[in-house]
Amino acid sequence: MAAYVRRCHVEGAFAAIVKRGAEEAGAIYIKLNRLDGTGTLYGPAPQTVFDAAQPIDRIFTIVLGRQGPVPEAEIDARLKREIGFDPDIWIVEVEDRAGRHFLDALVP
Repeated sequence: MAAYVRRCHVEGAFAAIVKRGAEEAGAIYIKLNRLDGTGTLYGPAPQTVFDAAQPIDRIFTIVLGRQGPVPEAEIDARLKREIGFDPDIWIVEVEDRAGRHFLDALVP
């Protein structure tokens, strides 16, 4: 997690862990804030996309904002529901006007 935050900073975007979850089992959500009241939410990809031949620790998919940025309030409401379902989740917020997410493993 710290490496991802550092990478965002190196690329010129601000990032911070806004909610710490369980070290060993917490799902990770990335809130991309475009600083205009909109953003995109990325979350864990379904298990069906994992390939045993090419294992990857984490793969992300767009949870909200597939067709374009959505209102930030919509993202916050979704994250609140996710926390209610699983209080062990991690949330990282990235602020970048250009909408760069810096996620290497992303499922469209």
